[in-house]
Amino acid sequence: MSKVINGINIPNIPWEEAPEGYELPLWRYSKNPITKRNPIKNVERVFNSALVPFNGEFIGVFRCDGVDQVPHLRVGHSKDGYSIQLEEDVVHFLTLDGKKIPDAHWGYDPRVIKIEDEYYVVWCDDIADSPTLGIAKTKDFKTFYKYDAPFIPNNRNGVLFPRKINGKYYMLSRPSDTDHTPFGDIYLSESKDMEYWGKHRCIQKSHFSTWNNLKLGGGPAPIEIEEGWLVLIHGVNQTCSGYIYSAGAMILDRDDPSKILYRCQNVILGPSELYETTGFVPNVVFPTSVLVDQASGKMAIYYGCADTCTSIAFTTVDRLVNYIKENDSINK
Repeated sequence: MSKVINGINIPNIPWEEAPEGYELPLWRYSKNPITKRNPIKNVERVFNSALVPFNGEFIGVFRCDGVDQVPHLRVGHSKDGYSIQLEEDVVHFLTLDGKKIPDAHWGYDPRVIKIEDEYYVVWCDDIADSPTLGIAKTKDFKTFYKYDAPFIPNNRNGVLFPRKINGKYYMLSRPSDTDHTPFGDIYLSESKDMEYWGKHRCIQKSHFSTWNNLKLGGGPAPIEIEEGWLVLIHGVNQTCSGYIYSAGAMILDRDDPSKILYRCQNVILGPSELYETTGFVPNVVFPTSVLVDQASGKMAIYYGCADTCTSIAFTTVDRLVNYIKENDSINK
């Protein structure tokens, strides 16, 4: 049995049992999607967002595409992990020493990672009109302190590990270009202080399976388990009718996350429901956050659907790890 290490108990984790006789590794919430179009004034769509436990409830940073279709970040609250209440104002940032920063033109696809007593937000930011990663920290989701950009443009899909490893912070990312990136591999970078990043290494190239024959990137914050780091990823398949985004998974070494121990050959969740195949960008399943209850091993995975809405899929650590091992493409 796979156990979560250094996790927390979430007794009120959103949960729904798998349908009877269901054999796939993840199953969808029966009332998906959990966000609808035009949820509040001036917001058209909410997707590719991040939710974490907070004071017995849930809070997060959400990608909100406005009625002008420009993406920006807003804080969202939830008492049960299903219903999301978005704040009326966008997220504003201060420098580390408390000075105001002009709002960026856009920001999107945030991840939220708790490290010790602070929450870190990593998102795709607007730096000199080019996409690259932004990092900010907060303790209360009211005041956000922003670091200088960790990497030069262009880069997307950054996610921090939830604790230091051998005294250093680690981050996964997907270097890209200024457009819709017809390439992408997963890189690992490290830092002693969250400000200066280096030792950038490609740890997994795309095209190890057809579902990621175009590009590959990180998803939610890695989960520490007995075997190592359980990492959800996204991959893109280039087909004759366009891109297809699906979710996959792998397990990294706990002390050396550049080493992949297991890599699932198969998709763990791909677009098949109408809300995943039809929308602003069709055929997209894009995981960005996961709640894990250490006591039970239950997992609630939040993912963006068709760049239009947010949904939840469920599994357990045991079930997912077993599926990865049974379909491993590293140790054949």
